[in-house]
Formats: sequence, structure tokens, C-alpha cells
Amino acid sequence: MAETQTEPGGDHRAPRTRRLTAGAATARRRAVGLLATVISVVTTLVVLVLAVHIVFVAFEANTGNDLVRWFGERATDLCWQFKDVFQPQDHKVEVAVNYGLAALVYLVFGRILVGLVRRLR
Repeated sequence: MAETQTEPGGDHRAPRTRRLTAGAATARRRAVGLLATVISVVTTLVVLVLAVHIVFVAFEANTGNDLVRWFGERATDLCWQFKDVFQPQDHKVEVAVNYGLAALVYLVFGRILVGLVRRLR
């Protein structure tokens, strides 16, 4: 018959192996929760950058401004192949639709990924 380890001094609480397993499970839950939070924050920030760029274009923000230029460059980098999916005549509509589509894709896939990660708990 196998013996279980107990705490030194005769303490008859849960065996040591069970407590370590519970500790590992807690660490896993924390790591999964942290990973899900990081994914959620990153996707939210990407969507925010794309949305701010759309607003700047819609309201004709000064492209000479460093902040406007920074958002435009980041949004262009993050937009992937969505930059020219639709090509309406109006540049504002083009940016709103294409960059909006990219933001929607990030949002949906980010939420799906967060859901899958949270299932690992």
C-alpha cells in the first residue's frame, strides 16, 4: 500500500501531492487569465488605433501633425490586405470601410482567441 506524504510534525491536512497539484492549477489559471487579458488588451488597442485613424480621415485632420501621422502609419501597418478591398470614389468612405473592416476582423478574432484561451482553465 502506498503512503501519502503529510506535512512534517504529523499534520494530517491534505497530502503534499494534492496541494502541489492545486498550486499548479492555480498558477495555470492565473497564467491563462493573464494571457487572455493580454490578448484582449492588444486587440483592443489595435482596434482603437484603426478607429482613431478613421476619425482623423473623416474629419480631415492635419496630416502634418505628428500625432495624426503616427496613427496613420500604424493603421496602415495594421490594416494588412484590407487597405483596398473596396474602392469607392470618396477617400473618406474608402478608409472608413476598409480600415473599419480590418478593425472588425481584429475584434472578432481577438474575442474568439480570448474565448479559446479561457477554455484552457
